[in-house]
Amino acid sequence: LEGAKALMSDTAYFGAMLVREGHADGLVGGPSRSYRHTVRPALQALGTEKKDTRVSGVYVMLGKEKRLFIGDCTVNIEPDAETLAEIALNTARVAESFGEVPRVAMLSYSDFGEHRTDERVQTVRRAMTIVRQRRPNLIIDGEMQADTAVNTDKLAAAFPFADLDKAANVLIFPDLTSGNICYKLMGELTAVETVGPLLVGIRSPINVAPINSSVADIVNVATYTVHQAMSRRRKSKS
Repeated sequence: LEGAKALMSDTAYFGAMLVREGHADGLVGGPSRSYRHTVRPALQALGTEKKDTRVSGVYVMLGKEKRLFIGDCTVNIEPDAETLAEIALNTARVAESFGEVPRVAMLSYSDFGEHRTDERVQTVRRAMTIVRQRRPNLIIDGEMQADTAVNTDKLAAAFPFADLDKAANVLIFPDLTSGNICYKLMGELTAVETVGPLLVGIRSPINVAPINSSVADIVNVATYTVHQAMSRRRKSKS
């Protein structure tokens, strides 16, 4: 009991318990603490959506003409094939929540079996097979290099057999390191607005505002959290 009381003095645990007990519909953690200080209390208090669900993070890159959904840059450091498949499914769900039809690219340094003997490439290929089994109608292909994934002309010319008929809007990185580096560079070097990380897989809407967030960053994450809460409420009523 004393240990539980001590945890409740931590705002992340207190906030997660408010959500668990129905006194709040969602939680936005940060921006003065690292992601794990929001994710760990949320998982302890709320758990995952299903017993075997993996939690992952999604960043949304909003440009003038397109949106990109990137996973996982937040939670899973070196995902195995099962976890990588879950990351792809989670990220596709976020794209759908933004009104987009997800076109998923499983990224690697290899294009369509170019380096198929590498275990890292095989992990990506196994993950893609798992996703196709779970969601046969989801548009997904790989493994492929990043420039291939976002270049419709290159896809059509070099890989006409690809299931992607145009550039991907969901990019799944093989590990957290590469994904995190990419989204940080995109945010610094291109004219995109970054929203996230948006957490997927936790039982209730829990998200994180990055350290040193601007007001706009916090508003964007809070808005998505409200959207998640409203969507869940509509589903529970139906």
